[in-house]
Amino acid sequence: MANLLAQLQSIKISCDALMIAVKDVSDLWPLVKDKFDERLPFQRATLHNKNRYPVTVDNLQAEFLLTTDSRIKSRVPQNQLYFCFQEPYATVVLVACEDLDEFKTVLKPRLKLILQNEEEWFIVFVSKAKSDKDPVSKMEKKVYARLEVDFNSRRRDRCCKFDLFDSEEPFWEDFELKTMECIRNTLDRRVQFYEDEIRKHNEQRLSPTWSFCDFFILKECLAFMLEMANLPEDSLREYDHIEFFYLDTVKNVDRNRDFGGKEHGDDQSAMLSRNNKQLTQIVQETSFREFEFHQYLFACQAKLLFDLQRPFDVASRGFSFIVSFSETLARHESNLPFCLREVWVLTSCLSLINATADHYRDGQIAPDVEREYYRIRAELYTLSRVKIMRLAYLIGFGSDIERSPLNSASLSMLPWPMPAEWPSLPSDASSEVLEKEKLILQVTPRAKHFGIQSKQLSLEPSPLLKTESSVDTKKLAEIFVAAEHALRATITDPDLWKCLSSLEEFEKKYLDLSKGAADNFYHAWWKRHGVVFDGEIASVYFKHKNYEQAASSYEKVCALYAGDGWQDLLADVLPNLAECQKILNDKPSYLSSCVRLLSLDKNLFSVKERQVFQSELVSLAQTEMVDPNPLDVSSLITYSADTGPPMELCDGDPGTLTLTICSEFPDDITLETLSLTLKSTHNADERVKAIKSSGVTVLNTGRNTIALTLPAQKPGSYVLGVLTGQIGHLRFRSHGFSKGGPAHSGDIGFDKPVKPILTVFKPRSLVDLYPAVSSALLINRPQWVGIVIKPLNYSLKGARLHIDVGPSLKIEESRAIEIEKRVDNDNNICQLNLTNGCIELPDWASSITTILWIPVCAISDGLPKGTSAGVFSTQRPNIANGLRTLALKLEFGVSRNQILKRTIPVLFNDPFHVSTQVTDHGSDGSLFLQVILQSQVKATLTIHDVSLDLQDGFSHAGRGDGRPTSGMFPLVVPPTSKSGILFGISLEATTNEGNEDDEVVVHRDTIINIKYEISGDRYHGSHTPLSLKPEGPEKDDTFLTFKSGLTLQRPVPEPLLAVAFLPLPSNGLTVGQVVTFKWRVESLTSFDLKDELLYEVNANSKNWMFAGRKRGHAPLSSKQGARIEISIMCVPLAAGHVRPPQLHLPNVNRAHICCNPAGPHLVCVLPPPLSSSFCIPH
Repeated sequence: MANLLAQLQSIKISCDALMIAVKDVSDLWPLVKDKFDERLPFQRATLHNKNRYPVTVDNLQAEFLLTTDSRIKSRVPQNQLYFCFQEPYATVVLVACEDLDEFKTVLKPRLKLILQNEEEWFIVFVSKAKSDKDPVSKMEKKVYARLEVDFNSRRRDRCCKFDLFDSEEPFWEDFELKTMECIRNTLDRRVQFYEDEIRKHNEQRLSPTWSFCDFFILKECLAFMLEMANLPEDSLREYDHIEFFYLDTVKNVDRNRDFGGKEHGDDQSAMLSRNNKQLTQIVQETSFREFEFHQYLFACQAKLLFDLQRPFDVASRGFSFIVSFSETLARHESNLPFCLREVWVLTSCLSLINATADHYRDGQIAPDVEREYYRIRAELYTLSRVKIMRLAYLIGFGSDIERSPLNSASLSMLPWPMPAEWPSLPSDASSEVLEKEKLILQVTPRAKHFGIQSKQLSLEPSPLLKTESSVDTKKLAEIFVAAEHALRATITDPDLWKCLSSLEEFEKKYLDLSKGAADNFYHAWWKRHGVVFDGEIASVYFKHKNYEQAASSYEKVCALYAGDGWQDLLADVLPNLAECQKILNDKPSYLSSCVRLLSLDKNLFSVKERQVFQSELVSLAQTEMVDPNPLDVSSLITYSADTGPPMELCDGDPGTLTLTICSEFPDDITLETLSLTLKSTHNADERVKAIKSSGVTVLNTGRNTIALTLPAQKPGSYVLGVLTGQIGHLRFRSHGFSKGGPAHSGDIGFDKPVKPILTVFKPRSLVDLYPAVSSALLINRPQWVGIVIKPLNYSLKGARLHIDVGPSLKIEESRAIEIEKRVDNDNNICQLNLTNGCIELPDWASSITTILWIPVCAISDGLPKGTSAGVFSTQRPNIANGLRTLALKLEFGVSRNQILKRTIPVLFNDPFHVSTQVTDHGSDGSLFLQVILQSQVKATLTIHDVSLDLQDGFSHAGRGDGRPTSGMFPLVVPPTSKSGILFGISLEATTNEGNEDDEVVVHRDTIINIKYEISGDRYHGSHTPLSLKPEGPEKDDTFLTFKSGLTLQRPVPEPLLAVAFLPLPSNGLTVGQVVTFKWRVESLTSFDLKDELLYEVNANSKNWMFAGRKRGHAPLSSKQGARIEISIMCVPLAAGHVRPPQLHLPNVNRAHICCNPAGPHLVCVLPPPLSSSFCIPH
């Protein structure tokens, strides 16, 4: 077994390419060797993988060797068939011949003898002719032709011709094709051979004689052969199978067997070096020692993965292997050298990190896989860092290791070395013990900034910590020295021991590993882990007084802890950052750190420590700073308004805003200035002027109530903005909005508050102006117009009202304006004087609703028109004719800064609406005319007299004075009711224009005259005018007079003429065809026609074209029954339903014309027929 393993190891070292045997029959190899070697390696080849699928292989390594070479055996011995992979995969026979007889008698028999035992071969015929014209060339062609006949078969060509002086590319393609075919067939047979042997061997696995070594040799030979054939995927699977079977074998072996790991140099990892030890050195009966063999298997796998350009898989598998093998080492730790497990893990991680970095190229893998690759590398750096810290602690460097949460968790929570017995102290190490004891006594814990007293975290597990605390300094020094001597014996790597030889070298290596972990975590997008390692890097920088880099790293760590709410961790790191900032004289950052320390949970620091934080902040605030940015103290100073409804103000009014400020400072703090800004809820960009407090403000710890004077604001809703102020020379700002809870509740938000704290109303909502009466007032009469002034929870003290009247309206300045309370049974009326169009409201009217009475008169110059009773509803006067306006402007509020403008509509109307209807008429032309009077005001009207002035063509019947019976007066008309008065009239001849009496006046309208009085009050509408004047010099009464115009129509006379439209042709009308329209005119009565009858025909020119005269005279007899026909020819121009031509008689009034039958409104005109001249036959 040992001989086979040694032979296998030597073959693997010496054999690195596929062998191709060259049989030089005609001594041609020296001539062609260089050209053959130039074709190696084969750039592209097609082989079969283990599953018989074709695989394209690039750069297939091969080597041409003569059959006389010592490395080629003529035949493999029967007991060494395991190593058949080293035999040639193809045989190339070189021949040359110029004589056909020689070929038949000598060369052919010799070739038959040579090839009788060969399986994969082909013949290369070498031509020495320099050109085709050479006589030798013709003979060689004949020989080559015969060679092909004798050695080629139907299935396979085994001959190719090589021109020594003119080799062409087609030959090399054919040569490589035949070579690959031989290699492929040989490889397939050998793979099949190994699989058969492995299967046979596996079937005997339960037999006592079964040996894992034999199984391993078969698998290893197959895997190595596949690796030489450039099939690493298949080779990798074979090594995976070997590992699986080996682990299964290890479980069942005796645990007392030699594990390995005790030899010199075993502390250095060999997981990436498969030639570290000979297999014969680690063989143990029928298997191998686990320590060396397990690393050997992984080294073989890693080599194949690197060949496949998969460094990620090497890193992933390697990390898992290190973790699992470390657990295996822990089980055998009692039999291994001191701390071998820690040293081996450390060297394994470092070798894996360096090897994967050498083989990795950016962009080689997918982004998600690349991030995972960097994460695994970061884990390797982290594990290396833990192991080197543990080794450093064992030799006495523990006091110099930063006792951070990460280091404490890494060292105290993981298992420590547990040897069978602790190393003993050498007899000559007394001086070293004394030196180590001095170092231990010199160690003093570093005091934190601000005098913070905190318990240091432990780096040791709890049992070891108890033991260490009970051991005196001398005993502890002896332990460290003994461990150092034991480690010096275990560690064989000089570079590793150099890292532990001094504290400086250890810190250098510690810093490199921390940086590597941080960088790789950042590349893996594990930012939090990277930031945590930045904190460890910062601690080293801080120790060595590199404060700038330390502050930069500490800021990242503090930002992470603050963002995730890890206040305990932040309390451990933030004082270090503050100390760096103070040393660097970075005052703004140092102040910010002090604020952040004060903002942390109160339980993390004592009251005295928090007071120190505040004193540092206040003392620094008293110093001069060059234009610093405002300090954000949102976590220390929070503020809120009252929890009730928002304060309500009016536009332009000042107020007082009560603010609750919560202080988280441990002591009282004095603010030189304090101001608050408000934000509009409708426009976030609009900011109001800052509200400033007067004087110095002292904030006590907890809740403080402060009143701020609020200047006039624009209308809208406002929420709390930013609170700013000044502590000494330091400007600060806060946007922390407390939600109304107690100061210690922590109910603080940093979002914009939703609830408004101030609402500023517009002026319109402070007071209302509207008319006191909605009904109509008398037009052309002085009337009181009432305006209601209603304050809406707002004082009108000192208010001023400007009054401006619209068109056709005037103020009666002879009367004073009156104002009274709008309360029933209150006769307290106050008179106000109008000065320059405005009045001053009395103080007693500042908070109550009042009515302002303004004397006005609406002017209308037109005469009202009556209507006929039949069309009463559609011909009533437009209500807009009596509409007038009052423009009011009220100035009120503080300094009269509030202004309300309002236009008040006032409706004026006539007292009556007059309509007429004829109730009866006689044969003598007399008529009974009823005049209907409709009340249009909301008051009682009393009619005392009515007279009617008739128009031309009518006269009064009876007495002729135009008045009804006097006994019916006075006539009382209630509001919005009707009354009727009957008049008798008769028709008379109209006044001719040529009347000899030129003084006769023609009356075109009938005038009705009504004397009335009105009874109403100004609270409901129309009322008695303010002053009454006599209507005439002869009358001295107080009646009002109303006049209205009426239009009376004389009865319609009998018709004189009848006009009939004659029917159209039955075939219809067509566009473009002439048609004749006819009308028959008949005299219905005898009348005197002075001239001939004038007629005219009108039509739309777009639809009709006349073919004759459309205007002329027609003779018509004046006798009753006389008839004539009027005709005209027309041509239709447009198709469709169109209006036909119309006949008009200009000299005859339309009232004297009767149409029977009437003409049609529309006629149908057909389109013209289609023209056949446009039809083109095909």
